Amino acid sequence: HLPVGPSLPRLVFPHRKCKAPLVGLPVFVFITFLSFCKPQPVLCLAAEVIAGEWRCFLCRCLQVTQATNQIVMNCADIDIITASFVPQGGEEINATGFNYQNEDEKVTLSFPSALQKGSGTLKVDFVGELNDKMKGFYRSKYTAATGESRYAAVTQFEATDARRAFPCWDEPAIKATFDIALIVPKDRVALSNMNVIDRKPYPEDENLVEMKFATTPIMSTYLVAFVIGEYDFVESQSSDGITVRVYTPIGKAEQGKFALEVATKTLPFYKDYFNVPYPLPKIDLIAIADFAAGAMENWGLVTYRETALLIDPKNSCSSSRQWVALVVGHELAHQWFGNLVTMEWWTHLWLNEGFASWIEYLCVDHCFPEYDIWTQFVSADYTRALELDALDSSHAIEVNVGHPSEVDEIFDAISYSKGASVIRMLHNYTGDEDFRKGMNAYLLKFQHKNASTEDLWDCLEQASGKPIAAVMSSWTKQMGFPIIEVEEEQQGDDRVLKISQKKFCASGPHSGEDCPSWMVPVSICTSEDPKCTKLKVLLDRPETSITVSGVAPDQWVKVNPGTVGFYRIQYSTAMLERLLPGVRDLSLQPVDRLGLQNDLFSLSRAGMISTVEVLKLMEAFVNEPNYTVWSDLSCNLGVLSSLLSHTDFHEEIQEFIRDLFTPIGLELGWDCKPGEGHLDALLRSLVLGKLGKAGHKPTLEEARRRFRDHVEGKPVLPADLRSPVYLTVLKHGDSATLDTMLKLHKQADMQEEKNRIERVLGAISAPDLIQKVLSFALSEEVRPQDTVSVIGGVAGSSKQGRKAAWKFVKDNWEELYNRYQGGFLISRLIKLTVDGFAVDKMAAEVKSFFESHPAPSAERTVQQCCENINLNVAWLKRDADDISQYLLQRRGPPV
Repeated sequence: HLPVGPSLPRLVFPHRKCKAPLVGLPVFVFITFLSFCKPQPVLCLAAEVIAGEWRCFLCRCLQVTQATNQIVMNCADIDIITASFVPQGGEEINATGFNYQNEDEKVTLSFPSALQKGSGTLKVDFVGELNDKMKGFYRSKYTAATGESRYAAVTQFEATDARRAFPCWDEPAIKATFDIALIVPKDRVALSNMNVIDRKPYPEDENLVEMKFATTPIMSTYLVAFVIGEYDFVESQSSDGITVRVYTPIGKAEQGKFALEVATKTLPFYKDYFNVPYPLPKIDLIAIADFAAGAMENWGLVTYRETALLIDPKNSCSSSRQWVALVVGHELAHQWFGNLVTMEWWTHLWLNEGFASWIEYLCVDHCFPEYDIWTQFVSADYTRALELDALDSSHAIEVNVGHPSEVDEIFDAISYSKGASVIRMLHNYTGDEDFRKGMNAYLLKFQHKNASTEDLWDCLEQASGKPIAAVMSSWTKQMGFPIIEVEEEQQGDDRVLKISQKKFCASGPHSGEDCPSWMVPVSICTSEDPKCTKLKVLLDRPETSITVSGVAPDQWVKVNPGTVGFYRIQYSTAMLERLLPGVRDLSLQPVDRLGLQNDLFSLSRAGMISTVEVLKLMEAFVNEPNYTVWSDLSCNLGVLSSLLSHTDFHEEIQEFIRDLFTPIGLELGWDCKPGEGHLDALLRSLVLGKLGKAGHKPTLEEARRRFRDHVEGKPVLPADLRSPVYLTVLKHGDSATLDTMLKLHKQADMQEEKNRIERVLGAISAPDLIQKVLSFALSEEVRPQDTVSVIGGVAGSSKQGRKAAWKFVKDNWEELYNRYQGGFLISRLIKLTVDGFAVDKMAAEVKSFFESHPAPSAERTVQQCCENINLNVAWLKRDADDISQYLLQRRGPPV
């Protein structure tokens, strides 16, 4: 992707320590930092103050393969002061012109004479902006123990923002070694990808030190990182001898211990799983105050949101511990899969993210088997991906990417969650032993290089002997997935299944002539042993018949046990009726009870069955003990409740929710019992929150009592009860309740607690208080990355909130767009704000607004939201009367 033309021949950038012309780009960076107490915290090397800027000097070894008088590099928000090229053994040639192509984020360096074939060194002296956009090299605001606002300087380069920190060839396939030196205040912590090899006083200022870091392995620009600020840390060593540190805000080292424990267990787990050692001498995990993503896998220096890394033993809830474990597992997986072997271009982003999103669960299952994490995968990732991929505006896993603005758009549930789901299906298809062999071959063959999706398929195919490329191409190169229709016939002691596939669409089955098809790994189990797969076949045609032997007439047959295959299932009426008792008597596995309910819910939204049928099925879950099954059920009821907020029988669905959740709520109670574990805590929080929001009077009264005690400090609420209690009292609260909650937010010392409050503030009902919450979202009290969840909380809580949030976003669009600079947070904001509408005119209104207020990185999100609004409208028109009638009938005659 490096420009090639008559005036710019292809350049080869040799690895510094190799004579062979490998791709390489050693960078020497010298940066001076003085004060972090002001919004203009950085001084240049010459020690002159430049407001809001920093200065850097770098040099690169180049190999000129054909004479040229121009060099084109990626560059954004940078002003070059001087540039020159020094041929090996020759005289320095100063560049005479810098032509910036801002839209393409490039700069052309022009030289007065041609640079001749041979090696040399490119030197660039430049000034950059230490921005507040949470990308490139930026400032992150935090509060010191004195109450004073200070700033750290941190980096976030993925996907295409290394060019905001230094001019470079900012593409994943142009790898390099990096030598980094930072000149920083002597009382600040300075970190980079590698370990420090030299620290000495800076001769021009006694308050500064110069820190040099070891040469990195050859790697992509997006993985370079440096951080300067005030931090404490905790340290340990993994069993394979790697130094692991977790950096925390000052005074909070204790909160890094859980992540440290996870990291020290995870590194040797991955080493054994891949049979490839971690290649660096250390790894640092650091909590950053202002951070757009959840975390970033920079090689050897992984950056995190505070809420994705820090755990307070007394004040962190069970879901936060689980989240930290998953995120640590995800980012450390990237140290091999993404960093050691990197995708050759962003088209293959899913290789990085899909794989890490799958193996994080494998890792957490190893560290915390009590989490039942694979069942949670189905609710958190698998069903989420199915929902998005059923839209006409979805996209294939592999997407052609051109302009940098297009990259942000594919950091979505398709790349992550569908990617993880098809990897999980592939792992099941190949078997663990062959999968690991293939992974090892892939990592060894392509270490320190770049690879494509096909390279992975080749290695897995050689290891397993199965047609991996043929099977998987149907899942990665075309969007969507099939619905498998199943009918059965008893023939003696055998059950003959007729299985067919066609594309599933959120608006109903695909009806076009050119219907895509997939190579579908299909597994089958029976009620004789629901945990054991009785038969496996590869469905490689539109339909086929399968004979399952030894099945008695009274036994049920289940397709896709474990809910591993990435498809929906529609059973014949007789098959479904045979399966339903397995929900009530729990003979179906939890993950299959979940999958059955989720499939039927999705079929109802697509108009293929009546929503009333799903409501009847939901009532069969009254004896359900499993947290994840309840979680998925709760999520779907939330979608239905949001839809019915557009009707005059919204209260009836609340009554349905109260009736369904009351028995499990009574069984669990408010206080944890001896012998309870992680999943019990998650279930209690979920059920009490659901009952409280739905207006269950005993839950509301108890929540108010406990909230009063909590505010007065007698006793303080356990962390696992805070979200449901806060949500309940706010949903049915007044201005005094909101004021108390905002006071708790201000007093909170931990970001997890602040976020917990921010996410539920939108539950408040009064219109004037909704406006107060929306104004609060843009205040200094809320970190920039968290504004989105406050506004989203308002939009998701009520019909009034949704309208108010949409108006607020439109009225404040310029500020919001500038704040996030078109990154993925803009996409998330749009989705959270408008996805729940179910009014005819709203899709047109949303489309019209974004035509006049373009958001290039969110174009697909806008399309998906408009499609969802139209689907909601159609769903309501189709089923509203039947739902209303069913909900009224089940209440019985008035007494």
